[in-house]
Amino acid sequence: QVQLVESGGGSVEAGGSLRLSCTIRRDLPFRMYNMGWFREAPGTGREMVACVKENGGRKIYGDAMKGRFTISKDNTKKTLYLQMNNLKPEDTAVYYCAADLLLGVSDDSCEGHGSSHWGRGTQVTVAS
Repeated sequence: QVQLVESGGGSVEAGGSLRLSCTIRRDLPFRMYNMGWFREAPGTGREMVACVKENGGRKIYGDAMKGRFTISKDNTKKTLYLQMNNLKPEDTAVYYCAADLLLGVSDDSCEGHGSSHWGRGTQVTVAS
């Protein structure tokens, strides 16, 4: 059963913007989850893009995304967003939404675990 659904991917030129959205299965406790976005490009492993604490009070970004990407969590709409500005060709990847993540206490780590929920991904392609 699909638990998370991403939308908003597409093709843009370098310097352009996209906004990804992620909705959650109705019976899952969206409000309680730390959530995040990860990406995977061909030939590479999964990379953390951005994560947010369950109440939105703490946000973590991958180094390559700082200053360009913004993650936000709307607990009323049960939707997670990723605003991506000034996109670069190296941002081309499949972007995955995830829920129930572990955020580092003493560092800016963000990881899934055995009970995390994942979407099927949405393709983002940035042309040079």
